[in-house]
Amino acid sequence: MKAMLRFFPLFLFSLVSVLELPQLRAQDWVHTGTNLGNLRIRLATADFKPVGGDPQTPALKNVFDTTLYNDLNNAGIFDMVSKSLAPQAMPGSPQELAAAQWTTPPASAAMVTLGALSIDNGRLAVYGWLMDVSTPGSPPVLTRQYNEAANEDMARTLAHRFADEIIARLGGGIDGICETKIYFVSNRTGAKEIWAMDYDGANQHPVTHLGTISISPRISPDGSRIAFSSLSSRGWAIRMFSLDLNRLVSFPAGAAGGSNQSPAWTPDGNRLAFSSARSGHPDLWVADLASGSAHQITAFGSDVSPVWNPRTGAQLAFVSGRTDEPQIYLMDQDGSNVQRMTDGGYAISPSWSTAGMLAFAWNRKYGPGDPGGQDIYVMDPASKRWLQATHEAGNNDFPSWSPDGRHIVFQREINGRTQIWSMLADGTQQQQLTFQGENSMPNWSWK
Repeated sequence: MKAMLRFFPLFLFSLVSVLELPQLRAQDWVHTGTNLGNLRIRLATADFKPVGGDPQTPALKNVFDTTLYNDLNNAGIFDMVSKSLAPQAMPGSPQELAAAQWTTPPASAAMVTLGALSIDNGRLAVYGWLMDVSTPGSPPVLTRQYNEAANEDMARTLAHRFADEIIARLGGGIDGICETKIYFVSNRTGAKEIWAMDYDGANQHPVTHLGTISISPRISPDGSRIAFSSLSSRGWAIRMFSLDLNRLVSFPAGAAGGSNQSPAWTPDGNRLAFSSARSGHPDLWVADLASGSAHQITAFGSDVSPVWNPRTGAQLAFVSGRTDEPQIYLMDQDGSNVQRMTDGGYAISPSWSTAGMLAFAWNRKYGPGDPGGQDIYVMDPASKRWLQATHEAGNNDFPSWSPDGRHIVFQREINGRTQIWSMLADGTQQQQLTFQGENSMPNWSWK
């Protein structure tokens, strides 16, 4: 019972791989599985040319230029030309582009983004091009025009939109993530509430105002609802918040006695898996959202943290203490074909990528005298090969994949403070996203 309580609902972690491969070889397969291993295109971004004399233009242009560069740099698939190495020219159209300025050192670019930005009668107009400067005389690779309300939020949105178009065009047709959201838990209003932010940490704001402890937010595939676990006078219940209605909506199946935790959506958004102790011990249940009915799919008394495989919608990963310390398991949606993925240590918090890879938290040295260090690992479930993505920089937990399968968001505790970080799936380009209060349990939107 003590082992069960240690990881429900507050989790530590660890794992020993069945097949431990050398680091270089592990990077090879994880790069292939995340589309990070292709030769990176050398890409430069010219600052957009300001047109007209509206006083808002310089500020909104700066927001647009900065956001576009950061988005493309964050993508993980480009060799970005540093702004300090790029020419100072601002070509407003392909006709104004002097390709030789960009293809020669120090820029040595193969592709260049450029365009013009203007404001007229409160409307922000952006004209953008992506040019292949490595092939003289070639037509634009991409041409886009936008016209929206002139404000800072929209300048960021248009930059995100243009960046996503470029990423999809040059990144194998995989949609970019610049307009996605991350949902998380924060205590900065005095209680643990559900919060949201842009993928890059901008626009952080509370979603719920319940004044209690709310944890484990999970956004629905269509982005309309958040399922989460919240503490009430009757104990832990799965609650549902509608982003369309901006209020809680009924979910009776998540409050039927016992402690109900860790919700997880099916890819079609029609069902919700969760852990419930309504039978006396934590087991996994699945609720049908249309009928409100729920049925139990495990009966070992120590199962938590279910997550659906987005590729199949018919397989779950979960955490179980059925063999003492928590380990990662897979099973079919009816509870059959159970497979243990980890062996030893303390393994928790699984998350599926769209490509069918697993990320999870792992304390490989868990046991007497363990200092408590834990890291994020990525595993190929078919072979059980793994890659260590973080390396003992604090205690790392609750990984969540981005919809493009190239990035992971996670929580990191350093010196008693917990914040949200993101990184590429191979562990590179780590960056902190939150700084105020305590922030934890991030969940990346499906799109």
